[in-house]
Amino acid sequence: MAKITTKKGQMVSRHARVRKKVIGTSDRPRLTVFRSLNNVYAQIIDDSLGNTIVASSSLKLDTGDQKKAEVAFTVGKNIAELAKKAGIGKVVFDRGGYKYHGRIKSLADGAREGGIEF
Repeated sequence: MAKITTKKGQMVSRHARVRKKVIGTSDRPRLTVFRSLNNVYAQIIDDSLGNTIVASSSLKLDTGDQKKAEVAFTVGKNIAELAKKAGIGKVVFDRGGYKYHGRIKSLADGAREGGIEF
């Protein structure tokens, strides 16, 4: 297999590798993360039914003039709050092919602080 050298290609490879192992069930749904240049999105998905249970994004929240990592932390706390209302306490974390640092780590820390167990 040829080595992929572009950043996008590396991310796609990482995401495929992660998704082979990370599967959300009704008991333990999948918390997936997507980040764009300016925003961050999180949703909790039950893969067995193919349903999105709850979703949150930086577009829905009033974040003011926070830095991107702080916004991600806020989105993580918000998704945890929504998950608790939906009766979800444990999830599996799908980082979506992104490296676990920066905004992805901040979102995960916010979700943990909000009460979700990974």
